[in-house]
Amino acid sequence: MTAAAPDASASPGSSTSSDSVQRTRVVVVGAGPAGLTLANILRAASVDCVVLENESREFIERRPRAGFLEEWAVRALDGRGLADRLLRNTVVHTECEFRFAGESHRFPYTGVSGQRHYVYPQPLLVTDLVREYADVRGGDIRFGVRDVEPAGTDTDRPSVAYTDPATGERVRLDCDFVAGCDGARGVTRDHMPPEHVTIARHDLGVGWLALLAEAPPSSDCVVFGIHPRGFAGHMARSPQVTRYYLECPPGDDPENWSHDRVWSELHERLAADGAPPLVEGELIEKRVLAMHNYVVEPMAYGRLYLVGDAAHLLAPIGAKGMNLAIHDSLLLGDALVAHYGTGDDSGLRDYSRRCLRRVWQYQEFSQWLSEVYHGVSSGDPFRAGVARARLRRTLGSPAAAAGFAELFLGKDTDY
Repeated sequence: MTAAAPDASASPGSSTSSDSVQRTRVVVVGAGPAGLTLANILRAASVDCVVLENESREFIERRPRAGFLEEWAVRALDGRGLADRLLRNTVVHTECEFRFAGESHRFPYTGVSGQRHYVYPQPLLVTDLVREYADVRGGDIRFGVRDVEPAGTDTDRPSVAYTDPATGERVRLDCDFVAGCDGARGVTRDHMPPEHVTIARHDLGVGWLALLAEAPPSSDCVVFGIHPRGFAGHMARSPQVTRYYLECPPGDDPENWSHDRVWSELHERLAADGAPPLVEGELIEKRVLAMHNYVVEPMAYGRLYLVGDAAHLLAPIGAKGMNLAIHDSLLLGDALVAHYGTGDDSGLRDYSRRCLRRVWQYQEFSQWLSEVYHGVSSGDPFRAGVARARLRRTLGSPAAAAGFAELFLGKDTDY
């Protein structure tokens, strides 16, 4: 990256004559899995880029988030030299378990589809990607930035301005492209003009109490508890930490859920004949998730490309969010490398269409699975009957099992 003399006229929008003006090819806003995967792809191809992140490095490397990667995503990361530590430290899952009506039903999805799940918490993946980009490959990443403001994204001279946290100086990065990888609460999506995009939203009508327990997993696989009192989920995160979910009213206060109440409900909703008892532990995270989905269409405007949760959000029903973010990053990274390497812009033109094909498949699966999880507890006898029928068909029909496994593990297309 090169610095230039201040020039207020060099980029439309937000700059002033007191700005420090610098130049790079791509500005990546956000250092989650999406932004860091993209930045590593660009860095490996010698495409100059700068990553801007409003949190500290320590924060993003500890922030608890998703933990399941689909096999195609792991293969893609490995093919880019980004999965060495992941493959050494991951736990591989080959089946899941449904518990309902007091019975346990194992679903061997690897035997059905040949695909596996990799358990690797997002903070570990982020740590690996930051290390590879910044420490190994010498990439430029700026933590703790404030007041990030894209401008001119509908022109051929876009820029991103931010406030340096150390000096308070306003810095402007002139660039060719802006990648909005700043998540559901980021700023880049707000720079998509309303008349240009459609934001499709769907509220699932429930809340989930998300819990992290300092307790070893109580099962060797993911467990889905389908119960009249509400859904419950069990997902291993490490040998010492387990993620649990409990269905609760939308907008519920986590403080309504004491230690004793949480464990009582988990024992009740995850009970099944022959199932091992849950191992209890201290609850180190407790928050209520708003269970809703959205899709921004198209995912590009001018020189601005949205990636990951900035463009689409999935409630954590099918463990799809991090996988979709990686998929977007791979497509955009390859498209930008082709643009700078050979002048081929077909990948940039097709970026939104190719991403949205998988996004809508995962959205449909999420909605389908939500009814399986929540229909029994909905209070609606019709929804409850449909949910039980879907589950019986998935567990009893080879054709239905194959369809479920394909969607649960993700089709190995594009990567």
